[in-house]
Amino acid sequence: MTQTAPISKTKAWIMASRPKTLPAALAPVLVGMALAYADGGFRWLPALAAAAGALLLQIGANFANDYFDFFKGADTHERLGPTRVTVSGLIGHGELRWGMVAVFGLAALVGLYLIYVGGWPILAIGVASILGALLYTGGPFPFGYHGLGDFFVFIFFGLVAVGGTYYVQTLALTPLVLLAATPVGALITNILVVNNYRDIETDARAGKRTLTVMMGRRGARMEYVLLLAVAYLAPLALWLGFGWAPWVMLPWITLPLAVPLARTLFVSTDGPTLNVTLAGTARLSLFFGLLFAVGIAVG
Repeated sequence: MTQTAPISKTKAWIMASRPKTLPAALAPVLVGMALAYADGGFRWLPALAAAAGALLLQIGANFANDYFDFFKGADTHERLGPTRVTVSGLIGHGELRWGMVAVFGLAALVGLYLIYVGGWPILAIGVASILGALLYTGGPFPFGYHGLGDFFVFIFFGLVAVGGTYYVQTLALTPLVLLAATPVGALITNILVVNNYRDIETDARAGKRTLTVMMGRRGARMEYVLLLAVAYLAPLALWLGFGWAPWVMLPWITLPLAVPLARTLFVSTDGPTLNVTLAGTARLSLFFGLLFAVGIAVG
């Protein structure tokens, strides 16, 4: 028999960071940078620091989810998703805890510079972001276990991430910036929708009451389609309702990617297939965000 090659510690840490989810951290930063550029306030150093901070927070959140889901019994060998490093024994829970502390520590160091640039609002955002990453699956009331995960992902990866990136460059915030953040948050929330759709049965058995567990598969499919509609209608509203240049419609080029992803949820509950859909949804959020940013900057 052919034996599976052992997984190195380096590869295990890369797996723990869940690289397929990391585009979710970059898309809102790109849009925030483009909005600042369009308003004449683009600044390289704060923008790059915001990108670094967002990536570190995403990795830290992924470590925290792996760590806390293991102790709460949500991760078992029956799980259909990609390998979790704690339950599989690839990384000890003590090692992962220190890795989590190190990543959040690096994010805090980046945050010190951003606080210097943007003042107390950035301090509040930074503290809330780290607490949110920890309390998603940790603490006495993990909101990911009580149907609130989708809401918090939309707020933090949409409104907060785009608005915060814009703010550290311009030291201002407008309602239209938050409107432009809406499609980004919607698509990134859909990554979580697919994740919870795939894990609905194991989550229910573990007592993890995600919004998908509460609504059922039909409700999750409707949520995914509704969030896609929000994402693609937002640029249309900015163009026709607020007089932005037609370039803002560039993200509609990604519609041929979005439709098959939505269709998959209606025809499959297979774990490997949904893992591909999850990765595709993450790519869609990045491509949409990139084209949206280009459209904003050019317009």
